[in-house]
Amino acid sequence: MTDFLLELRCEEIPARMQAGARADLEKLFRKELEAAGVTAGAITVWSTPRRLSLIARGLPEATEAVREETKGPRVGAPPQALEGFLRKSGLTQDQLEERDGVLFAVVEKPGRAVKALLAEAIPAIARAFPWPKSMRWGAASLTTDSIRWVRPLSGIVAIFGEELVECTVGDVASGYMTLGHRFHHAGPITIGSVADYQEKLRACHVIVDHEERQNLIRSGAAKAASDAGLALIEDEGLVIENAGLTEWPVPLLGRFEESFLEVPPEVIQLTARINQKYFVCNSPLQLAEGAGVGPVSDERDTPTSNPSRKWEGDKLANAFVCTANIEAKDGGAAIVDGNRKVLAARLSDARFFWQQDRKTLLAEQAKKLSRITFHEKLGTVADKVERVAELAEWLATEGIVPTCDPKLARQAAELCKADLVTDMVGEFPELQGLMGGYYARAEGLPNAVADAIRDHYKPAGQGDDVPTAPVTVAVSLADKLDTLSSFFAINEKPTGSKDPFALRRAALGVIRLIEANGLRMPVAKGELLEFFADRLKVQQREAGVRHDLIDAVFALGNEDDLVRLLARVRALQSFVGTEDGTNLLAGYKRAANILKKEDWRGIEGEIARTGEEDPLALVDDPDLAPVIAAKMAERHGKELSYTPEPAEKALIDALDSAEPEASSNIEAEAFEGAMAALASLRAPIDRFFDEVTVNDENSDKRAARLDLLARFRAAVHSVADFSRIEG
Repeated sequence: MTDFLLELRCEEIPARMQAGARADLEKLFRKELEAAGVTAGAITVWSTPRRLSLIARGLPEATEAVREETKGPRVGAPPQALEGFLRKSGLTQDQLEERDGVLFAVVEKPGRAVKALLAEAIPAIARAFPWPKSMRWGAASLTTDSIRWVRPLSGIVAIFGEELVECTVGDVASGYMTLGHRFHHAGPITIGSVADYQEKLRACHVIVDHEERQNLIRSGAAKAASDAGLALIEDEGLVIENAGLTEWPVPLLGRFEESFLEVPPEVIQLTARINQKYFVCNSPLQLAEGAGVGPVSDERDTPTSNPSRKWEGDKLANAFVCTANIEAKDGGAAIVDGNRKVLAARLSDARFFWQQDRKTLLAEQAKKLSRITFHEKLGTVADKVERVAELAEWLATEGIVPTCDPKLARQAAELCKADLVTDMVGEFPELQGLMGGYYARAEGLPNAVADAIRDHYKPAGQGDDVPTAPVTVAVSLADKLDTLSSFFAINEKPTGSKDPFALRRAALGVIRLIEANGLRMPVAKGELLEFFADRLKVQQREAGVRHDLIDAVFALGNEDDLVRLLARVRALQSFVGTEDGTNLLAGYKRAANILKKEDWRGIEGEIARTGEEDPLALVDDPDLAPVIAAKMAERHGKELSYTPEPAEKALIDALDSAEPEASSNIEAEAFEGAMAALASLRAPIDRFFDEVTVNDENSDKRAARLDLLARFRAAVHSVADFSRIEG
């Protein structure tokens, strides 16, 4: 078995494209091998800004010979059938083999050298490579048939074992030669095989393994901060991006003017991250209160020099960590100084925006929202703000959001979008809401209002915090409900994978707000309620709730109170996990099957409004519940025309007790108690099936017993539609 090395070299592969490129290279390589009948062992793919590298281990020297047989027509078949088979197989009649009166096309395919297969695969991979953006170059670029690559392809290393795989991609031929670090190593490097590839590049200041570079940046940046008595603010995305920008990463710490700290810390971090790819740090670490462990060695005492002491710090420092792509002779002083100047220019802009924006009150900024169209059918952003303000005030006034001041809710809602027209948010759209909160606090507005403006977009995603402050909850909920109802009103609903107005995210946000704060309110009607139901099913499945239990509760219908609905689902999940729940479900299914086989609709069926209506859907209908209850009482209050058997009487008595107990618990939303009441039916229903013949020859007995099973089914359905539960 032989190892294979492929390196495709070019200039500056964008960091954001490298992970996808690694995955695509492995996928295309495996596809080419599989098409040739070769199975690869372990495959490793690396990337740097200047190269994609693939190592495939354990490839065979050659493919095995293959014998392919294709069955054809029988001897003496019509000439047309024989002619069609010969065209398909590409053989002549005298090349066919006859076996038991049947003709076969037999083709022997000899094995091929894998080295030759690789020579064909490399150009095919290059031409099929799906770069998000690519370019043509040179004279060949005059035609659209020319090779395309993310940047002009400049070199190919292709070595099978120790032999060169000769191939050409565009005007670039393969060879043993590659290049090292742009600044640390001049001239070519000769690669002998897979065995010396990684270490030869390392000797020339190229760390080809992207994960190794990430680890170096992660640990080096943290150490640079810690050595200065600071705490690095971790940013994994920035680690990966810097690893994609460097071949020999060297984290360096620098300082910027302390006066820039007047700008909100999120602005400084975003400026450093987005524009310059720098990490930022928290303030000089201080001894934790009451943690005087270990002596103070001197004024340079740091967490690194004195780790036995306990440190803490959470305020942004005037420091940054940049990642150089070179090991400078001066220790990086010139690099840090250059980066400091560039960052200072960026921070000067941010400080200017901060100072200018605060000269205008948010209420004045909000007036400009009338110039921005929210949607052509829904008016301006100012129109949306007014709708949100009215709804937030209503949520507070009606007590739906408890302890919320209606005036503060309206004030926060009226200002919640005002920062959209500020200079800072114009430069950094990611800061919308957050900057509004800062500006509100700076002009002396109540903290509850500032917090609501800051957090009203939350929760923006699955991992985002859910607001709990009353004013914030009212504004956030009103904003999302307005978005949903408005777009549904103009028939702009999500379809398939398309959701241009992020309505699914808004619905999940509403669900999480209601659930986290225990808000009692009807969320919607009609189509919008169905939309919420679908989102709730998705959310609960992701939270580990069985989908069939969610369906069992939703099937009851007429439920738009999410808190009550979720309480019922959780109680059901706990119940069906018990022995009582499992056995009751089995008894329910047996009863339901008998009723279905006998087409016995029971009391519910007698009052069905149409012959097509499912009687089970009527059990929990609030309009029909009194009618059903009355008929049940009337029927079961009558004396039977026969003496019931002991097991039959036991089930009747159990239902007489369980039905009102379950009903009262459901009314009180004590669903665990309702489940416990149902659990009392487990033993009686099991005994009933063991000792009683339902389809008795006596028609009165048969009808009474089928009614009893229908009554049992209705009792169970008062909690959930058990027909939807698996098992």
